Amino acid sequence: MANSNGRLYNLSHCTYICQYHIVWVTKYRGKTLNDPYIKQEMKRIIRTIAHWKGFILIQWHIGAEHVHLYIIIPPKYSVAYAVCVLKSKTSGWIKKKTNKFPKGSLWCRGYFVSTVGINEEQIRNYIKTQDAQRIDSNQQNLFK
Repeated sequence: MANSNGRLYNLSHCTYICQYHIVWVTKYRGKTLNDPYIKQEMKRIIRTIAHWKGFILIQWHIGAEHVHLYIIIPPKYSVAYAVCVLKSKTSGWIKKKTNKFPKGSLWCRGYFVSTVGINEEQIRNYIKTQDAQRIDSNQQNLFK
């Protein structure tokens, strides 16, 4: 069995395809990721972390107050560890680069994770249409 690009991944003693949909949000759901520079830096930092740890980024979306990742994490790392590294490093680096944020974490404490299986295409479409869904829901609220 292989993933959508036809690949299985290997470590020294295992063959794997551990795909996850991970979402985390900013503290107090603040729209702190609206700035194009911050989004660009977030993408650069996440790419760097993924390369460093051997994560494979399949698809992602950085919204105004949340991050979606469709990612492959090697089985030598737990999902909790991967999320901890991603959240802590991005928070520290963004705060150091911009000097716009107060002390403490940029992110809320929790996160959402699901394994990707049969519904892979649904998750891809969901991540791809995040901005369109936000606009539609905001327009619906105008008429209430």
